[in-house]
Amino acid sequence: MQTENIQALSKILDLLRFGSILLLLLHFYSVCFPALAERGLSVPLVNKIVYNLSQNFSGLQGVNKPKLSVLLLLTVSLIGVKGKKSDHLSAKPIVLYLSTGLLFFFASSFLLEVRAAPATLAGLYISVTGMGFLLILTGGTKITRLLNNRRDKDIFNDYNESFPQEERCLSSPYTVNLPTEYVFQGRKRKGWINIQVFRACIVAGTPGSGKSFWVVRNYITQLVQKQFCFFLYDFKFPDLTLILYNHALRYGHTYPVPPRLYIINFDDLTRTHRCNVLYPETMIDLTDATESSRTLMQALNRDFIKKSGDFFVESCILFVTAIFWFLRKYDNGKYCTLPHAIELAQVDYDELFPVLSLELDIEVLINPFISAYLRGAAEQLEGQIASAKISLARLVSPSLYYVLSGNDFTLDINNPEHPKIVCVGNNPVKQSTYGAVLSLYVERMHKLINRKNQRPCALIYDEYPSLTASVDLISTARSNKIGVLVGVQDMSQLVRDYGKEQAEVIMNICGNIISGQVLGESAKTLSERIGKINQQKESLSINASDTSLSKSTQLDSAIPISRISNLSSGEFVGAVSDTPDDPIRNKVFHCRIINDIEAIRAEEEHYQPIPQIREMDERTVMENFHRIKSDVRHIINTEMDKIRNHPSLQHLIKTPKNPATPATGKSV
Repeated sequence: MQTENIQALSKILDLLRFGSILLLLLHFYSVCFPALAERGLSVPLVNKIVYNLSQNFSGLQGVNKPKLSVLLLLTVSLIGVKGKKSDHLSAKPIVLYLSTGLLFFFASSFLLEVRAAPATLAGLYISVTGMGFLLILTGGTKITRLLNNRRDKDIFNDYNESFPQEERCLSSPYTVNLPTEYVFQGRKRKGWINIQVFRACIVAGTPGSGKSFWVVRNYITQLVQKQFCFFLYDFKFPDLTLILYNHALRYGHTYPVPPRLYIINFDDLTRTHRCNVLYPETMIDLTDATESSRTLMQALNRDFIKKSGDFFVESCILFVTAIFWFLRKYDNGKYCTLPHAIELAQVDYDELFPVLSLELDIEVLINPFISAYLRGAAEQLEGQIASAKISLARLVSPSLYYVLSGNDFTLDINNPEHPKIVCVGNNPVKQSTYGAVLSLYVERMHKLINRKNQRPCALIYDEYPSLTASVDLISTARSNKIGVLVGVQDMSQLVRDYGKEQAEVIMNICGNIISGQVLGESAKTLSERIGKINQQKESLSINASDTSLSKSTQLDSAIPISRISNLSSGEFVGAVSDTPDDPIRNKVFHCRIINDIEAIRAEEEHYQPIPQIREMDERTVMENFHRIKSDVRHIINTEMDKIRNHPSLQHLIKTPKNPATPATGKSV
């Protein structure tokens, strides 16, 4: 039985320990024999036993060999001892006991070289050696009472929640590689985050978590060196633009065709190019006008995203679509710009509807509005159109008109013959206005770049929720060598601005996710996405008779919510995607990204400022502003004269059935 086995083992161990003590006493008798003989204490029988043992066993000859034999028997006897575990014991005093005991036990041999009376010498030798033996015995018995692998000091479970991470740098023409430092089983190790650019990446983190400095900056610098074209949405212009501009200056000559840098900035007109977002050559059919109007209306009215399909929402979109397509067809698109569309939308219904009716392609679009107008249903008509007119009126600005009415470049940024680096800047103070226009730029750019046989390009969106853009490009652009980086502060921003369904789509179609500190549902979702690892749990039970330590292994979150919520600046967690050519086993990470801060500061000191593009004055801006208004007035007057002077067109001039109802639609 188990009890009998334990008792038998205990007897054997006691016998071994007694043997070590007996052997030590015989050793003392042999070494101290002169003192014993001097006092007449020697025993002939013992003399004979000691003599025979020393002659037959080499381990009992001399001074140190018997000590080693004693120590061997003592060690064997201690191995099987099972003492009561104590959570108060630590390794330090045990090591002190053993080291001091060994020192006394073996150093006592040098006392035999001292010249002194045999009795004095024997007393010192026995005392020092015996003390060493007792210290070794005490330390040895405490070893079995020590709780091994205790983690009392690991109050935050750092040891268990560490895991191996990717330590290879899998560099390729289409990757961004971030050097890292992480802790695994209490040791700091070096690693790499290998981001496949074309699998799309979402970067999240509260303000100050280091998204721009630690991640976006590396994205820009590495992809410029790898000859990518760029579209950069810089929410806090010109922070990121300055980095991209200076690296483009440094590495632009390495491109097969050196790229041209273009900047869109509505605040400083001396440092901005002009770009017609409704460039007629890129608006091929009516669906292009529909997508553009939908993007613009949803950007100006964020609630439209959540009310897609609503009668009044769709009416606004149809009305703006008709305006866009009319300008695209009129005079071969000569006046097809967003400022002209804004001004045309403000024209009185008495003139606007007859003029729009001249374009047969949009007849089906404007018929519902004309029908409501002829029935005198002013309230219904205003409900259908007023939201569009009021929203567009928010964009009436001389500076906006100036930038949006020029043609310095087109948005086909990845054209192999004319590669471009385009930076568009927003202003946090005016984000609702500027964001709507920039959303339209993004929508038009997406249509132009998602084609085969183009240059690799990167789309970097800082503070993506301030834009309203289709997510289709993220999921379909990989085969066309387009890499998308989406920056957000928190996932709840996407839910607020895009709705829950759209927000989930954006989060789920990005193959790479890098997150600094995030809170709440964002941290929970991220923890679940990273997954679980095997963790060893320990349970300590102490009672009056015994102390027991039990261990178990169970699956638990690799990075729990609380840890994600308390990340420091520069610390990131997340997961990456791989490719068949470069498979990555350890995809998840929890690390600190390494940047050479001193080198970056030295580099920034030599940055060149964004150059002045043109000389500007208020007069030029206002002349452009009034010219656009004059152009729209010219279109209306010309077409109305044509309608009045041609009998076949006079039927387009319609009068409401209820003349008492005033014709609304005055300019806002």
